[in-house]
Amino acid sequence: MILNYISIFIYQLKHNKLFSFLNILGLSIGIAGVIFALLYWNDEQSYNAWNPEKDNVYQVLVQLSDMPALSDCALFLKPALDQDPNVKSILYADSWYQKDKIIYKGKKEFVDKIINVEQNFFSFFPFKIIQGDAISAIKDDSSIAISDLTAKRIFGNENPIGKQIKCFDQLFSVRAVYHIPGNSSIAPNAIINKMKQYAISGLTGPFVLKLLLKVKDPSKVDLTRQKLERIYNHDFIARIAKEAGFTEEVMTKKVGHFTVILEPLSKARLHSITDGYPETRGNYQFLMIMMGLSLLILILSIVNYINLATANAVKRAKEVGVRKISGASKGDIVSQFLFETVLTTSFSILLALVIVELTLPYYNNFLNKNIELLASQFYIQLILIFIIAILTAGLFPAIYISNFETFKVLKGNFERSKNGIWLRNGMLIFQFAIAAFFIIGSNIVYQQIKFLQHKDLGFKGDQVISVSLNFPSVDYQGEHAAQNIYNKYNVIKQQLSKIKGVEQISTGLIAFDGSDNSLAGVLYHDELFKQRVIPLDFGMFEMLNIKIIKGRNFDRKMSSDTINSVIINESALKLMNIKDPLGKELLIREQKLKIIGIVHDFNLLSPELKVPPMAFYNIRMFGMTHNISKVYAKLKPEDLENTIANIEKLWSKVDTEYPFQYDFVDKEYARTYEAYTKQKNLFSLLNIVVILIALFGLFALASYSIQRRMKEIAIRRTLGADTNVLLRELSKQYIWYCIIGFLMAVFPVCYLLNKWLENFAYRIEVSVIPFIFGFLVLLMLTLIIVLSRAYLATKTDILKYLKYE
Repeated sequence: MILNYISIFIYQLKHNKLFSFLNILGLSIGIAGVIFALLYWNDEQSYNAWNPEKDNVYQVLVQLSDMPALSDCALFLKPALDQDPNVKSILYADSWYQKDKIIYKGKKEFVDKIINVEQNFFSFFPFKIIQGDAISAIKDDSSIAISDLTAKRIFGNENPIGKQIKCFDQLFSVRAVYHIPGNSSIAPNAIINKMKQYAISGLTGPFVLKLLLKVKDPSKVDLTRQKLERIYNHDFIARIAKEAGFTEEVMTKKVGHFTVILEPLSKARLHSITDGYPETRGNYQFLMIMMGLSLLILILSIVNYINLATANAVKRAKEVGVRKISGASKGDIVSQFLFETVLTTSFSILLALVIVELTLPYYNNFLNKNIELLASQFYIQLILIFIIAILTAGLFPAIYISNFETFKVLKGNFERSKNGIWLRNGMLIFQFAIAAFFIIGSNIVYQQIKFLQHKDLGFKGDQVISVSLNFPSVDYQGEHAAQNIYNKYNVIKQQLSKIKGVEQISTGLIAFDGSDNSLAGVLYHDELFKQRVIPLDFGMFEMLNIKIIKGRNFDRKMSSDTINSVIINESALKLMNIKDPLGKELLIREQKLKIIGIVHDFNLLSPELKVPPMAFYNIRMFGMTHNISKVYAKLKPEDLENTIANIEKLWSKVDTEYPFQYDFVDKEYARTYEAYTKQKNLFSLLNIVVILIALFGLFALASYSIQRRMKEIAIRRTLGADTNVLLRELSKQYIWYCIIGFLMAVFPVCYLLNKWLENFAYRIEVSVIPFIFGFLVLLMLTLIIVLSRAYLATKTDILKYLKYE
């Protein structure tokens, strides 16, 4: 029997090539989309899944009033945590990776993921120890543990254990080599333990280091959270109030309220409220959008398959009639057509896997990931897709075909009930609705991203480059380190100015990549305001074309501008509600600074956030030159390549230890909304896929419908009907389907796209234009398909359909 089914299937493939091709291609596109989404989903969900401690390890986050949540905590929490019966152990660590060169026998390797942690790190993140042991791996400040990949780069096949390497201008002994068994929120290339420096320095601030807790009973963590919150809001506030000479109540009003959040490691990747780990957060919204759209396309593909299968059923009606006369039951017919669906779905899955394998490099580039197509990781999900596709795509057509009435079929009467016709038409309307959703949605997403790309950011960075600058570690030592670094920076500045094509040079502790959203305290009339406080060198505002709207800019000729001057932005002015700001004094870092100017608001953060209040002072104040890590240079548009090449030559002498790295400021800022640009590209790509699948279904149903009406068309032509009249008559029902499908899509588009637009502080207002455009595109594509099929029908030989009448 199986061989008979296979023979019939092969026969159908040969005699219905277009139908079979559209069936397999439509399903494979839908399945490929879901496979892509599953690969992304599985990769994101796999973060920390390997870690047996993931449900017992908690990250301590602190939020001060309206500030963003911070992953840095205080050192003064340790005594209370040591006495907490539910806390098994605690781990202090640096929040972010460091980078430096590792030197071994004169060979230099740059390592970009070095983390500074306490000795018990491996009990929180039990990486697989390949060589050495976890206990002594980072037992003191002269020990280092390195990953297997780093060990391979530095030592080759040599045993690294006990070898001396130089890093951060210090000798370390390699005590362990580890392998990270899966995606991890902390995935360093090297691990050191220099935490004693923090204990010795006696840092008493509320935000110092990352703090992780390993608890005995996760259900009791709220008691620990409440205890930490009390320490911040009572003990800490009382201490600083006493130091400042205020009452505790007054200091609470000035500082604000501390909220402590304990976040489990198991939820850190997709559900964290901040970028608390070095590997940052995943984009949960983007993940859900991708999963939702991919499932929608699979549903569309299955609906398309059902439409194609039922539309083609009339051609197989006599085959079913003959099989029934020969003794086949309804169950046999259903089994046969389900078996054909199994074969079709199998071919579709194989084609989908080929599509995924071929396009996976582009997909990885799109997501900035390194996902591999390993069936072992998602074979259960693939089997589930296979079963769902067979049951949904195969069962209805099989039952529909098996219910043909034998004698009517054999007499040539293939007409079915109106219920079947309406079901097919309903599915076509559903396809129209999904297509309309994607066309309108992609248009709105495109308009929003275009708006961001062309929005006035308040600065111009298209000809400004930021160049990474690293000074030797010895330059940061000594009493006059800040002044020495500033002197070196000035020498570099003079050398840069001699390069042809360089217009302006400046520096500042300012980032255009959206990575720094920290706020600091600014006092005005004894009232605390939280603002971004940014040190800048002279000329930074002019270089970036940032406008001073009131007062003046920093002036090299005025010595006070490097001692006690400050410029604030419009948002800070509104926040502090200062009517006449010039000459007013602000207290920043316990020093009084006089406001000399107001600068126009400009964006530094991702466009979903409003411009924060900002205050700017000269980089020479408070010894901030110690932190110079970038030099900004404005270049002439002519001969950019040669100018950058000459800067690189200079940098090979200036920064001998690190490779030359630069970025254009405008491109750096564009990456702050890169996730949304990817959503736009994804929507556009899926839009094309959805339209193609919908057109497959429309083509099949239009062909079927017109084929059923060929005798009617032949009679009308015999009676003298005009071609235009016939075309209008044959296409009008599809125009109605198009209108109904469009109307069905309007509400979901309005609701979901408005929810998406809520992510942005600066957004477009949704107008009627995307809806009109979407309807016209859908209508035009519908008419092209239907009219082309109808026109061919009007040109066929009418005798073929009337010769027996």
